[in-house]
Amino acid sequence: MSNQAQTDLIRAGRGFIAALDQSGGSTPKALAAYGIGPDGFASNADMYDLIHEMRARIVRSPDFNGKKVVGAILFEDTMGREFAGKSAPSYLWQDRGVVPFLKVDKGLLDTAEDVQLLKPIPDLAALLERATGLGVFGTKMRSVIHAANRKGIDQVVDQQFAIGAQITAHGLMPILEPEVTISIADKAEAETLLRASILEHLDNLPSDQFVMLKLTLPEFTNQYLDLCQHPRVLSVVALSGGYSRAEANGRLAQNKSMIASFSRALTEGLSAQQSDVKFDELLSQTIDGIYQASISG
Repeated sequence: MSNQAQTDLIRAGRGFIAALDQSGGSTPKALAAYGIGPDGFASNADMYDLIHEMRARIVRSPDFNGKKVVGAILFEDTMGREFAGKSAPSYLWQDRGVVPFLKVDKGLLDTAEDVQLLKPIPDLAALLERATGLGVFGTKMRSVIHAANRKGIDQVVDQQFAIGAQITAHGLMPILEPEVTISIADKAEAETLLRASILEHLDNLPSDQFVMLKLTLPEFTNQYLDLCQHPRVLSVVALSGGYSRAEANGRLAQNKSMIASFSRALTEGLSAQQSDVKFDELLSQTIDGIYQASISG
């Protein structure tokens, strides 16, 4: 990677990655949880302004820094905006010591073979060039697995690694995210199939290529430990996936070498109506809790 300091920070894993990448589909829910309902904005432009204000409030909070938050994943709209008068990626790294990542996927296809593959990303090359120019370190893209269907899971992993190779070729670090839905009856079996498929692809990577993995917190403790220890893996991060922050932290603390990359669990309890003092106090407590769960393994 172009910035060895960022690579070393992520590899060390002494903290967690904040997922601040709610897209158009998930932004209304994120705003509602933040205390701003659909009557609080009149257009998509207003909606994106409001979610950016929320993100700016989070990243400028005193305890949002590289001591406990080693990375942050941004939505494309956020990457083109500013925090405190600087481009968002520059502010994160230069002012907060937080490594910037970018969500690059365009959403999901309809379910087939019990999975949802990524929609085509026609402008991927241009987006990656733009991200590189703005100082982004890596990218993230999310697929979803709804059942322990070996064929579907293999399709998800094949696609993730294929696009990951394109991202690597542009000098960026890919976070591959094959999410397993937390509510499915055969979640543990799906995770076993996913682990095997990922290992096969990792073993076939060239020795100079690395990936990161973002995975649902598993049913079996340390299910993904061999992925964490694989020489082609820079880091394995966990998504909260709908678990409450308390349950997500509890599950994470049991899994060695995994760190958090939470979205809803990070912003849980934060509100537009809170004073800055109350907001910062709650966010500080949240950051410390997720940090402790991330380093406990």
